[in-house]
Amino acid sequence: MNMQNWINEWLENYVKPTVRLQTYNCYYGLVATHIIPTLGQIELNDLTALDIQKFITSLKKCGNLKTGKGLSSNYINSIINVVQGSLKTAFDLGIISQNFIGKIRRPKTAEKCVECFSLDEQRQIENAVLNHKKKKMLGVILCLYTGLRIGELLALTWDDINFQQGYINVTKSAHDCKINGRYEKVIGSTKSPTSNRIIPIPSQILSFLSAWKTESACDFLIADGTKPTFVRSYQSSFSTLLKKLGIPHKGFHSLRHTFATRALECGMDVKTLSEILGHKNATITLNRYVHSLYEHKVEMMRKIGSLYEFHKL
Repeated sequence: MNMQNWINEWLENYVKPTVRLQTYNCYYGLVATHIIPTLGQIELNDLTALDIQKFITSLKKCGNLKTGKGLSSNYINSIINVVQGSLKTAFDLGIISQNFIGKIRRPKTAEKCVECFSLDEQRQIENAVLNHKKKKMLGVILCLYTGLRIGELLALTWDDINFQQGYINVTKSAHDCKINGRYEKVIGSTKSPTSNRIIPIPSQILSFLSAWKTESACDFLIADGTKPTFVRSYQSSFSTLLKKLGIPHKGFHSLRHTFATRALECGMDVKTLSEILGHKNATITLNRYVHSLYEHKVEMMRKIGSLYEFHKL
């Protein structure tokens, strides 16, 4: 059995039944785009650690056929995870005789820089959204004041908003999935169990939501008229908005980072912020956002410095 036949068997019988559809589609894409073209025709029992290491090196040199540039270390590690996961299962089942775990040298990964909008940029974005002809863009403000991920936002229906008690019930996430040659919006589970959460809504945003609901013609908050919006479409609309405002491009996820940064600046404790963001623990939140508070650190150090009494020698 060659690598192509095995990894397809692995995807169908060991991955698909145990992970979210979005995760399966991600694995499938990595397999089809990178793994099969290079390793697919090698017989499993002939595959060596050196074959895999040469494959990793090729990805670093020229992994993206469109740009001619190597892939990022984080992306390459995702590909390695798929290769090693499939081979570990093959080893556990006795299909191959050697275990490749520990024999592969991975590229070093770097923590992604947290990008957020300045307070001035945030105000520009909010004003533009409030005056935008498309009501679906109001979701940008909701993300700025709740920290929702884009998939969570696009999965929200009006039934998920408790107007009486003032909270959002986050239980699902949306993603775009290519089915039978065309993209469809798929609603699935959230990123992790801790992503299922209750987010209290600030009273100002609750009033804003109530007015928005009276003009909505769809069960989903984010919609083009009566039709729910695709993730890629919404990301593109947001990019266009930033371009019109002359604000340097940042991904949609930067809205979540901006919420977290503003929350810390306002004095929200890390444990509370962690629960609102749906992180597994407060350590993840602290490690991710501590670097974004330099101005706050300067102010705190200024206050500490003010305690010092200068004495002439």
